[in-house]
Amino acid sequence: MYKGEDMRVAVVGLGGVGGYIAANFVRAGIDVVGFARGAHLEAIQTHGLEIVEDALCWSAKVDAREEGKLDGYFEGAFDVVLFCVKSYDLDDAYVKIRSHIDENTILLSLSNGVDNGERLRKMSKSRVLDGCVYVLSHIEAPGVVRKKGKVFAAVFGGESQATQLLTDLFEKAQLRYKTPEDIQTALWKKYLFISGFATLTSYYDKPISWVYKHHFDEAKTLLEEIAAFAAQRGINIADEVPKALDTAKNLPKDASTSMHRDFMLSKRVELDSLSAYVRMPLMQKFYTALKERV
Repeated sequence: MYKGEDMRVAVVGLGGVGGYIAANFVRAGIDVVGFARGAHLEAIQTHGLEIVEDALCWSAKVDAREEGKLDGYFEGAFDVVLFCVKSYDLDDAYVKIRSHIDENTILLSLSNGVDNGERLRKMSKSRVLDGCVYVLSHIEAPGVVRKKGKVFAAVFGGESQATQLLTDLFEKAQLRYKTPEDIQTALWKKYLFISGFATLTSYYDKPISWVYKHHFDEAKTLLEEIAAFAAQRGINIADEVPKALDTAKNLPKDASTSMHRDFMLSKRVELDSLSAYVRMPLMQKFYTALKERV
């Protein structure tokens, strides 16, 4: 069995999530290659990846490469591949790296959504885990990832041996993680919050705390809809609605969602996985309105 320091790890997407994880892995001595593009990639290759955590600032020399260009890196396959791309880029990201993936490779998507593991299983014969991540982070400038607040937790599960191997990596990097027995319920707990507040922050073009203060009843109704939609799939997360609202109440005043930021920057947005996926009345009202802004 591999030990954490002996594993070859790929982090596909060095944005707010992948950049933060990759930098911490590198700082812990884990063999990591990261994949990015454009000015962000050039800055990382030139100066390293800078991490800003509130008042703390540090950097890591991440081996960053262009997506799809793996020739000459090594012979064989990665032991672990973390997909930290937008949900709409997952399929393409897999295709670009599959030449260095085999049946023993552990694949984990930390993209938004609840069906990413299922999508990977349809494409691959590798060892696929399901997972998500709790973190407030984003690319602040080329080569710079800003993380807000103390929140971080990678949540993953599935095949026990693969889960343990991934656990070794996060322990070595001293990054908080959880391995719940019921990973599907855990995914939906995260999805409840991110789907609801990604939709609301994007619709109102305001941070999470503003939405909580000015549209509490609407937020509560939307979260209850998502919980009801999960219940139709055998997932009981009704008790998570007040917890999600409490989390929203206590976030930094300027904390928002990645989909809201993408709307503000006129980037492609994750409407299909975060809004359209939940086929409930209020959510569909918001989705219809947001779709017109794309």
